[in-house]
Amino acid sequence: MRQFLNSAFRMPSWTDDPDDSDTPETPDSPETPDTREASKTPDSPEAIDTPEAPKTPETVDSPETPGASEAPGASEAPGTAETPDTPNAAYQPERSSGASARLAPPAAAPPQVPATMATPHRDSELRRTFPAFPARGVRTGDAAFAGTWWGNAWTDALERGALDVKRLARGRGYADGGNVDAITVTPGLVLAYVRGSRPRPYRVQVRLRTLEDGDWERFLDAAADRPGHIAALLDRELPESLADCGVPLLPGPGDLAPRCSCPDSGHPCKHAAALCYQTARLLDADPFVLLLLRGRGERELLDALSRRSAARAARAAQEGAPRALPGVRAADALAPRRLPPPPQPLPAPPHPEQPPVYPAAPGGPDPFALDQLATDAAARAHALLTTGHDPVGGLTFWQDAVRLAAARPGSGLTAATRALYATLASAAGRTPADLARAVAAWRQGGSEGLAVLEDPWDPPAGRFDRARPLLLAADLPAFRPWRNRLTHPRGHVQLRLGRDGLWYAYESEPGQDDWWPRGTPDLDPVGALTGLGTPDDA
Repeated sequence: MRQFLNSAFRMPSWTDDPDDSDTPETPDSPETPDTREASKTPDSPEAIDTPEAPKTPETVDSPETPGASEAPGASEAPGTAETPDTPNAAYQPERSSGASARLAPPAAAPPQVPATMATPHRDSELRRTFPAFPARGVRTGDAAFAGTWWGNAWTDALERGALDVKRLARGRGYADGGNVDAITVTPGLVLAYVRGSRPRPYRVQVRLRTLEDGDWERFLDAAADRPGHIAALLDRELPESLADCGVPLLPGPGDLAPRCSCPDSGHPCKHAAALCYQTARLLDADPFVLLLLRGRGERELLDALSRRSAARAARAAQEGAPRALPGVRAADALAPRRLPPPPQPLPAPPHPEQPPVYPAAPGGPDPFALDQLATDAAARAHALLTTGHDPVGGLTFWQDAVRLAAARPGSGLTAATRALYATLASAAGRTPADLARAVAAWRQGGSEGLAVLEDPWDPPAGRFDRARPLLLAADLPAFRPWRNRLTHPRGHVQLRLGRDGLWYAYESEPGQDDWWPRGTPDLDPVGALTGLGTPDDA
């Protein structure tokens, strides 16, 4: 008979919904942890806090476990339907006749689940209840769940301390789907009911260590040191500089201790993960939620900061004696006064000094080229100091390169001269032959001589037209005109009129059109040809 009665009251086999459990359950084995968990209702003292030691109802209603007996319909023991061995509306005995049928209990009515477990009427300075967030749909991609850096730091601590990525993903889906009921926050504890596929929601809590008094003193000192910190907190923002003041405000990996009434032994389970993700949204909206979790309420913190700011301002006013501001008074600055005359400038030296001697080094610059550059810079500085005008300040890069090459002493192309010409021509984008011809033109007439070499132009009627009769009167043949140039019929002598009114003589091999400057420019075209041997060749 005893064996018969035992089998008559045995619960039916029930496999847990895969949506609410990540581990298989064994309801027929009363010694398994899941069976022990199923034998407890979430509102019982043993299911709320510690399975080892039962607690009194006063302990259940203590601030450490808010909401255990505060939810509407608490007498209905929310959560009893979430365990596999608890009878519900689907209960059917295995036998329907005999003693077992007479001893079988009547079928239980469907559980009445309240719309929300929120009890905001019990809120105080150290207890805040937040309504459930509405569902916001399934998010795509790997975008951050929170919208602020401190909210993302909270989720980062959760994800880095989790043991199963799949449970985190399902917890994010629960949070996005609005499965988390109202959230209650007290010092060191976050509590909420999370709905799964079963009728009764699961009771989930996440614990976080509160700060010591010394930590709070350092935090208050850091916040009072900068008024911007207090202003940011009042604007519901958490500055990173305040979070890095040496006080562990934000949790790290492993600091969050989740606990859920479901039979899943994962760390965390998907219900606890959903609560942690929704808590990140609370932190986004109000960083004082984080401070409450660490042990202090908003009003207490603001009062303490106000007192510290006032005390520091009073102490600074007492210690800081009035000091004269730097500068001068406006009346003194605007008062008319006569300034002393500036000192007389030093007389200019009669000539620039010689530059120092630069030693030759293997692979180093040419000491002669350095001496030339230093001498040229000294000459330009002396001219600018004595006349106020730089004679070569308006030259182009090419003209300055030609001037430097023309200042090199000597007329032949030595090895050193070839090296200088090659360097300057390469820097200017020309060939050494172009530079040598330009140097000859510069030595003939300076920058104007270089312009006569490179820039043909159309002179006005007058002196250019009178040059041909003057050449004919000197028993010279009729020169061929082209723009500002008059060329000998044999093609070996040419005269070029510059914009300065001077005639410049050029020579070339007959028929080669390779013109090089020769002689000295002159106002008389016949005088510019003096010494070129043109009368004998006529």
